[in-house]
Amino acid sequence: MNAYFFIAGILCFLLGLAHSILGEYLIFKNKRNRGALVPSKKNEGLKERHLRILWATWHMASVFGGCFGAFFLKLASDYPIINSEFTNFLILSSVYTMFTSSILVLIGTKGRHPGWIVLMAIGVLLFTGNS
Repeated sequence: MNAYFFIAGILCFLLGLAHSILGEYLIFKNKRNRGALVPSKKNEGLKERHLRILWATWHMASVFGGCFGAFFLKLASDYPIINSEFTNFLILSSVYTMFTSSILVLIGTKGRHPGWIVLMAIGVLLFTGNS
């Protein structure tokens, strides 16, 4: 088992879960009508259709985090068996994705959102585990 990939996979799941839960609580809870799943309370700066796609995109990021997490957990358990040029390509693509995402969150939030730290840690774990 590759412990680096295992930890990276768990971090992806935890980050996605925290992202959805905290987003619902901190951002979207006051933007939906009573009993509605999708927020739809428009305001002067944000139309309803824009709010709805922001909500969907917000949760898509969490779903993608779960997909990455499953991928890394599978790699963690089967890494010695499936080590190949294609696997290496997928891992390095994921490393670059995590590093770039980390830098975007760091810059976009002026370092105030802790997500950049977790994304950077995932990238470092993947890079180290692939070495």
